[in-house]
Amino acid sequence: MTETDLVPVFDGHNDTLLRLHQSKDADVEKLFIEGTSGGHIDLPRAKKAGFAGGMFAIFPPPVEKSKRSTVPPAPSDTEPLPPELPRADALASTIAMTSILFRLERASALTVCRSAGDVRNAMAQGSVAAVFHIEGVEAIDPELTMLDVLHAAGLRSLGIVWSRPNAFGHGVPFRFPSTPDTGPGLTDAGKALVKACNQLGIMVDLSHLNEKGFRDVAEISDAPLVATHSNVHAICGHSRNLTDWQLGAIRESGGMVGLNFATGFLREDGRMNADTSLDIMVRHVDSLLQALGEDGVGLGSDFDGAMIPAVIGDVTGLPKLLDAFAERGFGRALIEKIAYRNWISMLEKTIG
Repeated sequence: MTETDLVPVFDGHNDTLLRLHQSKDADVEKLFIEGTSGGHIDLPRAKKAGFAGGMFAIFPPPVEKSKRSTVPPAPSDTEPLPPELPRADALASTIAMTSILFRLERASALTVCRSAGDVRNAMAQGSVAAVFHIEGVEAIDPELTMLDVLHAAGLRSLGIVWSRPNAFGHGVPFRFPSTPDTGPGLTDAGKALVKACNQLGIMVDLSHLNEKGFRDVAEISDAPLVATHSNVHAICGHSRNLTDWQLGAIRESGGMVGLNFATGFLREDGRMNADTSLDIMVRHVDSLLQALGEDGVGLGSDFDGAMIPAVIGDVTGLPKLLDAFAERGFGRALIEKIAYRNWISMLEKTIG
């Protein structure tokens, strides 16, 4: 028996809906329920790992894959932003992945949760608790009419940008080494979007947003600042990671950060390399705890959306990370906060 036996995990970010969408399998429910040999999350592995749920992201992928539309194979300090995505293409893929989410719910593979109470109830019933999240809001029009539709459907969390510009703001490019100060702030439409999210009870995710956009959200938003899947810039100097002042702003707002498992955002050399140890993950968490306190740290794996350490492998490797926390001296209460309690508390503050 280990310190972390039976600790459930609620995760700040995964791209499983994108993986299912791109599989082109007509029966995605079966694919998820019965399990697959690839990817990071399916129902059998989730049950085995104690995976209680998380933010299930809808990410509108590039129309055509190119060397400029995904993470570069090696660190570069000159990597440009990926190209913008036409709204029609983003809308089509967003609707398709939303359909997959609700098809999985109809098949009793998960429960779509619209409040922190829904998450607690789903966990109590042993159902995977899925919060409807969008990463990159290209499907939403600047007039925000689609925001109302998506909110009515269950949208409760969104990242304004992925690592490309859109009508609302600018993402950070995949540059290493680089600060996140890489472009202009939010547009007027972006500022209106933040205010609308506050009014509707939609959590705003700062991961992928550049520094000036981050400052705009911090000035506008009346909700805690949240980065669902980001790491510490002082350890890994990637533009995707959070600088000291950003961490300070998050702490001041009573906000939260989820540890990103993507190796290029963990390693000091910025490389996407699966041969990455648990030690560096624990080091980032230690630093986040120092910056944010025990109530401000969670997990934001980026499962099914990134190269993660081979020692984790997939969702079934989560207990290894929790055991590493125990070996580092974290007590059971702190491990539970990082694993799921902090996220549920943050959802209470942001979506109700």
